Amino acid sequence: MFHKEGYPSILIASVLFAALWWISTAIAHPILQFIPTLIGASIWILVLQFFRNPKREAAHSEETIAAPADGKVVQIKRVSEDEFFNDERLLVSIFMSPLNVHVTRYPCDGEVVYSQYHPGKYLVAWHPKSSTLNERTTVVIRNQQGHEVLYRQIAGALARRIVNYAKKGDHAQQGADAGFIKFGSRIDVFLPLNAEITVVEGQIVKGFNTPIAKLS
Repeated sequence: MFHKEGYPSILIASVLFAALWWISTAIAHPILQFIPTLIGASIWILVLQFFRNPKREAAHSEETIAAPADGKVVQIKRVSEDEFFNDERLLVSIFMSPLNVHVTRYPCDGEVVYSQYHPGKYLVAWHPKSSTLNERTTVVIRNQQGHEVLYRQIAGALARRIVNYAKKGDHAQQGADAGFIKFGSRIDVFLPLNAEITVVEGQIVKGFNTPIAKLS
């Protein structure tokens, strides 16, 4: 299963693969004949794996906050969030490498009360200032208990396009497709100070499958 954002790239890679295979048939030398096909197949496989969108099943509840993306937890700390809350929150930061699934999933059920795109730079995603200087989107979800969870898609040095489907007033369903980030990037999740964090720094997480916190 592949993400819809990848269809144009998959089509281009497939046409390139077919063209290189056709070129290889015109080469007489048996070893050189294999090279164009190998290049085309490698590009095609890389594109397919990048845009894969595996189906995820996980039990969830109003109290559980799920990882919004695949990747590695690189930071857990208390920080000041100045865009929406203007107070202190618990931050869980997940770094996504080019080999990860790059689908963004809603971390909880609720109503989208804020969704904002910010143009910016393309610093490496783990840079301390990337969360405020890089291209990014910020989304806030309010659940039925009134808890608000903010997640932020952050472009990295390679990421040149962030796709965000969340619009103010939408109903967010935990685990549902909320967007996509092309190539390496990062997602920050801001939680209430009384949230119980259920992951540790260095842990590998999977979007929707891995619970990252529980709300009181």
